[in-house]
Amino acid sequence: MQLLLSVGLAGIAFTLPTTYFFQASLAFFYLMAFSSATHDIAADGFYMLGLNEKDQSLFVGIRNIFYRLSNIFGQGVLVMIAGYLMNRMENPAVAWSWVFGLCAVIMATMGIYHFFILPRPQSDTINNQRSIKELFVSFFSKKGIWTALAFILLYRLGEAQLTKIASPFLLEARENMGLGITTETVGLIYGTIGVIALLLGGILGGILAAKDGLKKWIWPMVLAMNIPNLAYVYLAYALPENTWVVTACIAIEQLGYGFGFTAFMLYLIQVSKGPYQTAHYALCTGFMALGMMLPGMIAGYIQEWLGYGQFFIWVCLCTIPGMLLIPKLKIE
Repeated sequence: MQLLLSVGLAGIAFTLPTTYFFQASLAFFYLMAFSSATHDIAADGFYMLGLNEKDQSLFVGIRNIFYRLSNIFGQGVLVMIAGYLMNRMENPAVAWSWVFGLCAVIMATMGIYHFFILPRPQSDTINNQRSIKELFVSFFSKKGIWTALAFILLYRLGEAQLTKIASPFLLEARENMGLGITTETVGLIYGTIGVIALLLGGILGGILAAKDGLKKWIWPMVLAMNIPNLAYVYLAYALPENTWVVTACIAIEQLGYGFGFTAFMLYLIQVSKGPYQTAHYALCTGFMALGMMLPGMIAGYIQEWLGYGQFFIWVCLCTIPGMLLIPKLKIE
């Protein structure tokens, strides 16, 4: 799947400067989305097979850090590179073509590296006796599964919309009620201060969860993930011109995300426990992805209707339904 992702990235790189770039890029993005979803299932199952329960808790923060780092690499470092190249090239499409080409090389290199270096857990075996029907029946017959699925779908309702609009808000011209920050500066904010804050939050969350358990830390983690969204409400209404103020707000949001997302991933592991844990975890992450995709699809329309300020207030309100379900969850 990693090699297939590199093929999709290379396809975008080669077709961006052409006249049919739009249709071609959609086709390659479809290929990448399919490959990425399949890869996620394998990676999640591999994580559970290769680690015991304590290590799963300890490393869940580290794992989330690298997941978030990949997003920051795309939204931060690569955007900085693209901004640098666009300032020195006449054709922006060629600049982005070089960026996607770089991504293709990185992904292909990692795919080859992982083929040789990844461990092979003894528990990673094929069981032909398991039927698809049995996997689904055992999952949906778990006690409290419908409450759990509602929580999985709603927990990131606010974040799913925020992540789609945050970067456009930072880049939008000030006359359009954005912050008017340059592409390179946005990349720098996410790629430096944001990374440091994320690292600290994720590591702290993993250590505390491994030490005291999820039940003790779920509320502090949930609040740490959701309350910092108010920073964007402040930015939208105050429109500060000081870049350091903007950077501080984003750093707080990243710190809270790194700390709070640990609780969500540990809960998915608990829901998945049983004889089919890898398959059930794949189902959980599928619902998690659905909870991110559907709200994200309409985030742009909601923002255009409400404007940035009211949109970020709406995002904060969207965090409430997931929190209301927490007292009803079965947490070990």
